[in-house]
Amino acid sequence: MTSRTTTRPDRLPTQAGRSDGAAAVVIGGGLAGITAALELAAAGVRVTLVEGRPRLGGLAFSFRRGELAIDNGQHVYLRCCTAYQWFLDRVGARHLAPLQDRLDVPVLDVGHPSGRPRLGRLRRTALPVPLHLAASLATYPHLSLAERASVGRAALALRGLDPMDPALDGVDFATWLRRRGQSDRTVEALWDLVGVATLNATADRSSLGLAAMVFKTGLLSEPGAADIGWAHVPLGELHDTRARAALDAAGVRTALRTRATRISRAADGGWHVDIEAGPGSAERLDAGTVVLAVPQRETHALLPEGALDEPDRLLGIDTAPILNLHVVYDRKVMRQPFFTALGSPVQWVFDRTDSSGLAALDGAAQYLAVSQSAAQDDIDRPVAELRERYLPELERLLPAARGAGVRDFFVTRERTATFAPTPGVGRLRPHAPTNAPGLFLAGAWTATGWPATMESAVRSGLAAAGAALGELGRPHRDPLREAAV
Repeated sequence: MTSRTTTRPDRLPTQAGRSDGAAAVVIGGGLAGITAALELAAAGVRVTLVEGRPRLGGLAFSFRRGELAIDNGQHVYLRCCTAYQWFLDRVGARHLAPLQDRLDVPVLDVGHPSGRPRLGRLRRTALPVPLHLAASLATYPHLSLAERASVGRAALALRGLDPMDPALDGVDFATWLRRRGQSDRTVEALWDLVGVATLNATADRSSLGLAAMVFKTGLLSEPGAADIGWAHVPLGELHDTRARAALDAAGVRTALRTRATRISRAADGGWHVDIEAGPGSAERLDAGTVVLAVPQRETHALLPEGALDEPDRLLGIDTAPILNLHVVYDRKVMRQPFFTALGSPVQWVFDRTDSSGLAALDGAAQYLAVSQSAAQDDIDRPVAELRERYLPELERLLPAARGAGVRDFFVTRERTATFAPTPGVGRLRPHAPTNAPGLFLAGAWTATGWPATMESAVRSGLAAAGAALGELGRPHRDPLREAAV
C-alpha cells in the first residue's frame, strides 16, 4: 500500500467569529466518514475530513510486514450489500473486489467419527428463492435428514419476520431457533456458521432483529443475494489510496494524523471544531455542518450538551472482538480460495497469497489468513499459545499442511472490531440527525438496521449526508434508491 504525504487542513475562509454555512467538517476517516464527505462534496459543500490515524479506512486497512501487504483482517461483502458496492464504484475499485458468480462455501468438518475432514458445500442454483438453496441443503452432509427438514421450516418462519419490528430486538436468536426445533448441531453447522461471520456473535448473543436482517436479506431475498465478494488487492488500495484519490478529486480537504478535541456552538448557530495535529498545533475549523463518524465512545466524548436526549445510551452499545491469524507456509497447502470449518476452533480461512504480493515473490509459498469472529476467548492469548493451538488445527483441516514449513506466524487483534449485536442494542443505536441543527452521526453502530459491517458503515455515511443536505436545502439524490431503480 503506497503511503501519501499527510495533509493538514487550511483554515476555512470565515469572517471573524462566524461559521461558514457552506462548509462541513467530517470527523472520522473510516468508510462512514469517507462516504459522507464524498456525498456532501458532490452537492457542492466545502468539506474538510479529519482523521486521527495516518491513513483512511478505519478498521478495514492494510499495513506492511517486510515485503508483504497485510490486511488487518479478512473482510467480505455480499451481493446484497448495495451500499458497499456503490462505494467501490465511487472510488473506482469494483473490479478489485469481485463477487463469486454463485454462492459456493466449502465446509470442512473434522468432528466426523472417521477422523478425516469431511467436505460439504453451501451453494445456490439459479432457481427462485427459497428453491435456490434446496439442492444444497438436501445434500448437506453435516446435518441429518431430520435436521435438514427442520432448517427448511425455520427458514420459512424467518421469511415471515419483519427485522425492523422492535419486539424482535429484545429476543435472542438462539431462543427463537430452539422454539423452531433447531438442534445444537443445526445451530453450529448452519445458523452460527453464517451468523458468527456476519454478526460477530453466536446466536445466543445476537438480537433476533439483526439475525433476521442477515438471513432474510442474504439468503431469503434474491437468489444471488449471498454471493460473496472480497478484495483481491490489499484493503488499503480500496479504502485508503483510491478513497483518498476520490476525495481529492471531489475537492475534499483530508487532514490525517489530526484529531478533533471539541465541538462547540458558534455565536451565529454554526459550529466550531477544535482540532490538533500534534503538540502546539491547535486549530479551529468553522462550519455549518458537522458529521461525527467515529466509534460510539468517541462520539459520546465529543457530543455537545443536548445533542441527544440520552447520550449515555451510546455507552451501553458494547463492542465485540475479531482475531486474525496469519500463516505463511513454504508450499501450497490449500486449493480453494477459502473455506469454513466445523468441529474445530478454526472458523474461516482465506488464501491471501496473491493479494499480499507473496505470489510475485515466491511462487511456491502460500499465505493463509484465519479469521476468528466473536473471539472473546482468544483475543488476549499470547502469540505462542495461539500458534500452539491453531497450527495443529490447520493440519487437521488441511492434510497438505502436515510437514510444511511455517515461514511466519503472526496475529492481528481488533478488540473493538464491531458493536456487539446483543438483544436490546437496537433501541440504543441513534439515527443520523441529532437534536442540534447541523450536527449528524455516522458509523456502522448507528441505526442503519444492519449489523456492524462495511455495508452498515457506508449506509450510515449516506444517511448522514442525506440528512445534512436536506437540512441545508441542497438538492441531492439517494444513490441506493437510484441503484434499485
